[in-house]
Amino acid sequence: MESPSNERLMILALKALKYDPKLSVRKAAQIYRVSRTTLTRRYKGKPSQAETTVKSRKLSNLEEQTIVQRLLKLDSQGFPVRISGVEDMANLLCRERDASLVGKNWAKNFIRRQPELQTQKTRSYDNQRALCEDPEKIRDWFRLVANFTAKFGIRVEDIYNFDETGFLMGILVEFVSTASP
Repeated sequence: MESPSNERLMILALKALKYDPKLSVRKAAQIYRVSRTTLTRRYKGKPSQAETTVKSRKLSNLEEQTIVQRLLKLDSQGFPVRISGVEDMANLLCRERDASLVGKNWAKNFIRRQPELQTQKTRSYDNQRALCEDPEKIRDWFRLVANFTAKFGIRVEDIYNFDETGFLMGILVEFVSTASP
């Protein structure tokens, strides 16, 4: 995408071409120090890259930020979302507006565009258990549980034990979206 100052120069060059019929595109590009090929394309009526990017987007900035916040919330609660889940969220928003659905690579590109998100491979449970034997990680986990129970007013009597491997049964290696470190 062109910088704002370069875009201003491009607009000045286009105006100069419009008001001076003797001025060539090549000469205008030299005078205003802009790319001749870009100036030629813009002179022929092609939109700038910034304009085409906005038109080609499936979701608005607000919708994208809503998805980011939802992904971060689910990740903080211990439920990172798979790439297919990100795509499902976007398609749900598109269906609400009767818009066309996102493409097959949209979710990967979306996560790549968002600085607060990243993808990670899921690990088998035994590997995770070995990594979680670190006392600092155990303390962090119990702080997270304490914060969560305090935030939502959950009483100790309402907390039950369960086997967390039941959530990801049948998954060997999968990519999920998580918060950036």
